[in-house]
Amino acid sequence: MRRGLQQQAVRFEAEALGYIDSLYRTALRLTRNPADAEDLVQDTYLKAFRSADHFEPGTNLRAWLFTILHNTARNRARDRARDVVTADSEAVDRVAEAWPASGEGVGTTPESLLLRDTLDPDLQAALNALPDVFRNAVWLRDVEEFSYAEIAEMLAIPVGTVMSRISRGRRMLFERLAHRSVALSGKS
Repeated sequence: MRRGLQQQAVRFEAEALGYIDSLYRTALRLTRNPADAEDLVQDTYLKAFRSADHFEPGTNLRAWLFTILHNTARNRARDRARDVVTADSEAVDRVAEAWPASGEGVGTTPESLLLRDTLDPDLQAALNALPDVFRNAVWLRDVEEFSYAEIAEMLAIPVGTVMSRISRGRRMLFERLAHRSVALSGKS
């Protein structure tokens, strides 16, 4: 029986470590700092391996790891701020309305450097320009391909809020990319 548990632990670790690149990319998007992203991934794996006996085999290990990652990131941010962080949907709506289509002031970020070979530069710039709440939701859905329910659980928000943020984030991406397309076609 002990040998069976050891084999199960080895399989769990091997499968979990297979998601390290994906977790790092998301951690980098959350932290915008490579060292912080590495620490976040390390803490995620530490918590996952310590709690491996709570994981139900046959369920989605990847989603479980991403949930741990987001919870750890959220806890770190809360601990740093020493204040309760609340999401005000009206404030989110105001940000969406005030978001500049021109993307002025958007600089190069660590994740944009990491992804420059995998994402179109215009898409990268548009994605980096999104406010965090929209960028995270769009990233988890469209790049990491999580379901709305999985994203809601990871971010600890209702599914309707996830759908709204993804919709608004995609609209902002479209507007920014359409703006660039018009600007490029005007130069010819």
